[in-house]
Amino acid sequence: MSLLRKGLAVALAALSVSLGVVAADAAPRKVVGAYYGNWYSDSKPISSIPSDTPITHLFYAFALIENGKCVMPAPTAAKDFADIRSLKQRKPSLKALISLGGWGAGGFSDAALTAASRRTLVQSCVDLFFRDGTFDGLDLDWEFPVYGGPAEIRDRPEDKRNMTLLTRDFRKALGSRRLVTAALPTGRLQTDGPYDPAKSFELRELAQIMDFINVMTYDMGTGFSPVATFNAPFREVSNDPMPPADRKWNNVVGAINYYERHGVSPRKMVLGVPFYGRGFNVQTEGPQHGLYQAYDSAFWVDGYEEALKLKATPGWKEYWHPVARSPWLYNAAEKKFVSYENPRSIGLRADFARSRGLLGTFMWELGHDDAQHSLLKAMSR
Repeated sequence: MSLLRKGLAVALAALSVSLGVVAADAAPRKVVGAYYGNWYSDSKPISSIPSDTPITHLFYAFALIENGKCVMPAPTAAKDFADIRSLKQRKPSLKALISLGGWGAGGFSDAALTAASRRTLVQSCVDLFFRDGTFDGLDLDWEFPVYGGPAEIRDRPEDKRNMTLLTRDFRKALGSRRLVTAALPTGRLQTDGPYDPAKSFELRELAQIMDFINVMTYDMGTGFSPVATFNAPFREVSNDPMPPADRKWNNVVGAINYYERHGVSPRKMVLGVPFYGRGFNVQTEGPQHGLYQAYDSAFWVDGYEEALKLKATPGWKEYWHPVARSPWLYNAAEKKFVSYENPRSIGLRADFARSRGLLGTFMWELGHDDAQHSLLKAMSR
């Protein structure tokens, strides 16, 4: 490269960063992403992740915001960070990102409110996480700007624009050599009722600034749903009682279509799959073994191994839906319905991600897999 061309390339890269736009060579060629919850440090430590893992991007969850600054509350953080550095030495291609926020994490609306408050937050994150080589980028999990998050979390109408400005500030501070990503929602029912991601996020502009977006194509059937339903249905199911206008988007294929319609390139999208399950105590069995029935309460199924234990327990039976392309379990005596994913359903989603030209797949959460990494293998195939 001539000195003139090299100088021009450097100038263009600097301009891209100053404008909050990712340099073209910063984006990865593929992503097999794994969120790691630091509450699993004792039972499934980072040190147990083999160096030949198919994971390309490890998201360490979560850092929080206190008094407008980044903090790391996990008591195991120092050991975890050392384990991340060790894993990166064994697998030099691995990228590690610190994930900021998560469900129930507050402080975003205030921290993003002004240019000064954004500078304070960004600089605190840089100082805390980007001085020792542990992390290669930052992942924003603001759930959610404007509306839809937990009732006790402060939000404002101006959050939508401020999320973009905050992302741009992180891009400028971290430069084009580090990654800036986000986990963004797809579920059409949240705490305030019907939910539309485009009312919380400037999707097209965020996609231009970020290296990629982890599209949370799960949490579509939760305790906010009026009936027992699938956590991550693959396609729209015609007899799903959700209003058709919302039902159209409240599935994996519909969510990707929606993000693309709002200006997010497939090459900026990473498809999310859940490694956990959602359960409902239904009132009646109905014609589809608990599916789409009213329920009294919802419960969490803590990973694939727990779902397999239920499946092996007398009284439980597994079913498969040809359109939702997901299994579910039902216990007729106890009137319990459980939506979960298995290697078959996750493999189908991985096939879809590849066929649509998406950047890759990711999961919530690595600690929810079984000892054989059955779901990770299916997701990364």
